[in-house]
Amino acid sequence: MRELLAVFPEPALVELARTLVRVPSEQSSLFEADPAIQSFIGDCVMPMLAAFGHAGRRDAMGNAIFESGPATGPCPAMLLSYAMTHPANAMPSPFEAQLIDTPDGPALRGRGIAEQKGALAAAIAAFVAAGVVDPGTRRMLVVSTAGETGSHEAAECMLSAIDAPPALCVVAIGTGGRVSLANKGRLDVHVEVRGRSSHSSTPWAGIDAIAGARAVMDRLAALDLGPKRHPLLGAATLAVTGIRSFPEATHTIQDHVRLTFDRRLLPGDDAGAALEQIRAALQGLEPWQVEVRAGVLQYPAEMHADGAFMQAVRAGCARLGVPEPERFASHGCVDAGLLARLGCEAAMWGPGDQALWHTADEQLPVRELVSGAAGYLGLLLAAGAGAAEKPG
Repeated sequence: MRELLAVFPEPALVELARTLVRVPSEQSSLFEADPAIQSFIGDCVMPMLAAFGHAGRRDAMGNAIFESGPATGPCPAMLLSYAMTHPANAMPSPFEAQLIDTPDGPALRGRGIAEQKGALAAAIAAFVAAGVVDPGTRRMLVVSTAGETGSHEAAECMLSAIDAPPALCVVAIGTGGRVSLANKGRLDVHVEVRGRSSHSSTPWAGIDAIAGARAVMDRLAALDLGPKRHPLLGAATLAVTGIRSFPEATHTIQDHVRLTFDRRLLPGDDAGAALEQIRAALQGLEPWQVEVRAGVLQYPAEMHADGAFMQAVRAGCARLGVPEPERFASHGCVDAGLLARLGCEAAMWGPGDQALWHTADEQLPVRELVSGAAGYLGLLLAAGAGAAEKPG
């Protein structure tokens, strides 16, 4: 812990996290292009890192990319963090970054502190400290404009702006301090149901698309997704997450319904095959016309409990004097699966209780913030040491 606190004493780390919370970066219909999110990175994060000697650069989507150590060569480890938070919603004083007393000691309270911004603060502190402790190793910190969008688009843009993926990547987001050894992926499936409108006083003159949507949901509720079971994640799932009907007019039998389904994917699943299974299940639903198309895809991820990532975690935590994190599997996903497809061992890991995400009382104990930063620093140092030991 001394290697962290010598560069970032606890009060400085707490104030860094409070600064991040005080600048709103909420999800909106503009997603990554929202001016508030772009400003959070450009006017808050960039100057913050520049003050520590890391000028950084921004890619085409506004992601911030910081590098330390040699300008070229292999990058043993990267910290991938996020700017976008859930909207303030009904949370009182979401951006005051209050320091409160709790039974677990002092805690920070504010929107995003348990989901993105606590992990972001820990990542910044670890990245800066690693450059001081071990300036001879190349490493990266990325602050993504995403965080709530459910898309790999920002990460893909970032990866196109660097020379090669790192060997290891921490996807810095609140996981209760646990490392996710596996996570499900997600395919959005859009289903369009079309009928024929009529005045609602003569429903027999139309073809009710809402009734067709009910038939679609009945078919897919009965769909057998197969016998495959993952030892940590269990079975794949299919759930309806959205439904809208048209035309938006009174006293009208609807001629169009748009549904969205969330198809969770297990490691090794083929998204194309999952889509075709749904398409086949919705054949023969006359008199309605049914169209099925793929939406956004996020990949599943899986890594070995004794692989390079966990070896670096164990060695780093031992060096920094913090407990080795527990391991779990996540039914949600961010960008670990995309990185894994490129040969990078990546996992979600960070300070912050997932049960507090999006809630009206989102908070993070200070001790968890500090231990999270120490864990990240340990991994960066251990990954660098491991890379140095490999024959060139």
